Amino acid sequence: MNRLLLLLSLMLCATLAARAGDDHEGAEKRKLVLVASTTQIADFARQVAGDRCVVKCILAPGADPHTYSPKPSDAETVSTADLCLQNGLHLEGKNWMATLAEKAGKPIVTCTDGIEPLVLDEGGEKVSDPHSWFSCENAALYVNNIVKAVLKLDPDGKEQYIARAQLYLKQLKVLDAWIREQFNAIAPERRILVTSHDAFNYFSKAYGFRNEAPVGWSTGSEVGGGMTPERRRKVVESIKSFGVKAIFVETSVNPKLIREIAREAGVEVGGELYSDSMGAAGTAGETYVGMMRENVLTIVHALK
Repeated sequence: MNRLLLLLSLMLCATLAARAGDDHEGAEKRKLVLVASTTQIADFARQVAGDRCVVKCILAPGADPHTYSPKPSDAETVSTADLCLQNGLHLEGKNWMATLAEKAGKPIVTCTDGIEPLVLDEGGEKVSDPHSWFSCENAALYVNNIVKAVLKLDPDGKEQYIARAQLYLKQLKVLDAWIREQFNAIAPERRILVTSHDAFNYFSKAYGFRNEAPVGWSTGSEVGGGMTPERRRKVVESIKSFGVKAIFVETSVNPKLIREIAREAGVEVGGELYSDSMGAAGTAGETYVGMMRENVLTIVHALK
């Protein structure tokens, strides 16, 4: 009898443990899935969601959103989403994120909604500059747009989402003040930022840099870009005429052209900047705060 009772007890414990495992697995499955187009947006979403949501990202660190072509696995990722998040302003070349979401029948939020875009001249055509996260003030708008969207899907998590967002927004304010403090080490006449393509206009406007040298150029691999011999000559001349000390390559753009231009202009390559994508996991630039911090330190070291 005792053996029978022991056997029944063990069976009951096993059943309860299995049910507990099923309940735990069910709880994991009930987490909202947010699928972001870019690494910056994915980081903003994780700051807001914490462990309450699963955040996935289409772009890998170092990938270029302008020229990216979605893979079948991206469609599978989007099919798991409760909500898709994109930058918008045509950062995602040919609107690939919106297309993925539409085909999967998933709602999508454009994180740049409410931002007043800067205007670029692309071969005589006026287009909105999509690189708006490079201003900490704009980054706060991204965060607020994500919070609003997630609250609609998961109102039960309201207090947690808002609390996380409030903390992160304070961190962005501190980051903004720190950036301004760091750039005080660079004389105003040296604050000329030349990089691989038109990614830093919001950054330059927010933090007191001139980007006249050169105006409106990008590498041939960029949508709407292209370096003709005439444009190349003007770029080199403008770098020389403005007395630029150093120019920079970007992690998401092939550095070959900018290195050639640096040699022709007789200036140094001041380092590598994170632009359209953040760094890989384990690197100093794997978060938005980290990429901005490392960019600032690289620029200060090269130009002061």
